[in-house]
Amino acid sequence: MAHFAKIGLNNKVIEVHTVNNNVLLDANGNESEVNGIDFLTKLTGWAIWKQTSYNNKIRKNYAGIGFTYDETRDAFIPPQPYPSWILNETTCLWQTPTPMPTDGKPYKWDEPTKTWVAI
Repeated sequence: MAHFAKIGLNNKVIEVHTVNNNVLLDANGNESEVNGIDFLTKLTGWAIWKQTSYNNKIRKNYAGIGFTYDETRDAFIPPQPYPSWILNETTCLWQTPTPMPTDGKPYKWDEPTKTWVAI
Protein backbone atom coordinates (compact mmCIF):
# COMPACT_ATOMS: atom_id res chain seq x y z
CA MET A 1 0.00 0.00 0.00
CA ALA A 2 1.09 3.52 -0.76
CA HIS A 3 0.40 6.48 1.52
CA PHE A 4 -0.29 10.08 0.60
CA ALA A 5 -0.48 13.17 2.79
CA LYS A 6 -2.96 15.92 2.03
CA ILE A 7 -1.35 19.30 2.60
CA GLY A 8 -3.41 22.23 3.91
CA LEU A 9 -2.71 25.79 4.98
CA ASN A 10 0.83 26.61 6.10
CA ASN A 11 1.96 23.27 4.62
CA LYS A 12 0.35 21.34 7.48
CA VAL A 13 -0.65 17.72 6.92
CA ILE A 14 -4.41 17.50 7.39
CA GLU A 15 -5.07 13.91 6.24
CA VAL A 16 -3.18 10.75 5.27
CA HIS A 17 -4.72 8.32 2.77
CA THR A 18 -3.81 4.80 1.72
CA VAL A 19 -3.83 3.86 -1.96
CA ASN A 20 -3.42 0.41 -3.48
CA ASN A 21 -0.01 0.05 -5.14
CA ASN A 22 -1.70 -0.98 -8.41
CA VAL A 23 -3.05 2.56 -8.72
CA LEU A 24 0.51 3.89 -8.88
CA LEU A 25 1.65 1.70 -11.78
CA ASP A 26 2.41 3.37 -15.09
CA ALA A 27 2.28 1.74 -18.55
CA ASN A 28 5.66 0.08 -17.90
CA GLY A 29 4.66 -1.32 -14.50
CA ASN A 30 6.69 1.23 -12.52
CA GLU A 31 5.25 3.06 -9.54
CA SER A 32 4.56 6.74 -10.16
CA GLU A 33 3.64 9.25 -7.47
CA VAL A 34 1.77 11.28 -10.08
CA ASN A 35 -0.61 8.38 -10.70
CA GLY A 36 -1.46 8.27 -7.00
CA ILE A 37 -2.03 12.01 -6.94
CA ASP A 38 -4.27 11.79 -10.04
CA PHE A 39 -6.29 8.99 -8.41
CA LEU A 40 -6.79 10.96 -5.18
CA THR A 41 -7.68 14.13 -7.09
CA LYS A 42 -10.40 12.28 -9.02
CA LEU A 43 -11.63 10.67 -5.79
CA THR A 44 -11.60 13.69 -3.46
CA GLY A 45 -11.19 16.80 -5.61
CA TRP A 46 -8.17 19.01 -6.08
CA ALA A 47 -5.67 19.21 -3.24
CA ILE A 48 -1.94 19.19 -2.70
CA TRP A 49 -0.82 15.58 -2.21
CA LYS A 50 2.63 14.26 -1.34
CA GLN A 51 3.55 10.61 -1.08
CA THR A 52 4.89 9.47 2.26
CA SER A 53 6.44 6.21 3.40
CA TYR A 54 6.35 4.14 6.59
CA ASN A 55 9.98 3.12 6.08
CA ASN A 56 11.08 6.75 5.58
CA LYS A 57 12.48 6.05 2.09
CA ILE A 58 11.00 9.29 0.80
CA ARG A 59 10.58 12.67 2.44
CA LYS A 60 12.54 11.71 5.57
CA ASN A 61 9.59 10.83 7.86
CA TYR A 62 6.17 9.25 7.59
CA ALA A 63 3.65 12.09 7.52
CA GLY A 64 1.18 12.44 10.35
CA ILE A 65 -1.64 14.88 10.90
CA GLY A 66 -0.10 18.10 12.21
CA PHE A 67 3.28 17.51 10.57
CA THR A 68 4.64 20.21 8.27
CA TYR A 69 5.71 19.55 4.70
CA ASP A 70 8.92 21.50 4.05
CA GLU A 71 9.21 21.99 0.30
CA THR A 72 12.85 23.11 0.44
CA ARG A 73 13.93 19.98 2.31
CA ASP A 74 11.25 17.83 0.58
CA ALA A 75 10.55 16.40 4.01
CA PHE A 76 7.79 15.89 6.55
CA ILE A 77 8.69 17.42 9.91
CA PRO A 78 6.81 16.54 13.11
CA PRO A 79 5.59 19.30 15.42
CA GLN A 80 8.32 20.74 17.61
CA PRO A 81 7.86 19.17 21.08
CA TYR A 82 9.52 22.02 23.01
CA PRO A 83 10.79 25.47 21.99
CA SER A 84 14.38 24.59 22.95
CA TRP A 85 14.57 21.51 20.71
CA ILE A 86 16.65 21.82 17.55
CA LEU A 87 15.83 20.42 14.11
CA ASN A 88 18.31 17.80 12.89
CA GLU A 89 18.83 18.76 9.25
CA THR A 90 19.74 15.20 8.25
CA THR A 91 16.75 13.39 9.77
CA CYS A 92 14.29 16.32 10.00
CA LEU A 93 13.48 15.22 13.55
CA TRP A 94 13.69 17.35 16.68
CA GLN A 95 16.54 16.81 19.14
CA THR A 96 17.15 18.03 22.64
CA PRO A 97 19.89 20.61 23.13
CA THR A 98 21.64 18.15 25.45
CA PRO A 99 21.67 14.36 25.06
CA MET A 100 19.69 12.19 27.46
CA PRO A 101 21.91 10.47 30.06
CA THR A 102 22.77 6.87 29.18
CA ASP A 103 22.94 5.48 32.71
CA GLY A 104 19.89 3.25 32.21
CA LYS A 105 17.55 5.32 34.38
CA PRO A 106 14.27 6.69 32.97
CA TYR A 107 14.25 10.42 32.23
CA LYS A 108 11.86 13.08 31.04
CA TRP A 109 12.66 16.43 29.46
CA ASP A 110 12.14 19.49 31.67
CA GLU A 111 11.70 22.50 29.41
CA PRO A 112 11.95 25.26 32.10
CA THR A 113 15.43 24.06 33.10
CA LYS A 114 16.26 22.61 29.67
CA THR A 115 17.61 19.45 31.32
CA TRP A 116 16.77 15.79 31.65
CA VAL A 117 15.16 14.90 34.98
CA ALA A 118 15.20 11.36 36.38
CA ILE A 119 11.73 9.91 36.97
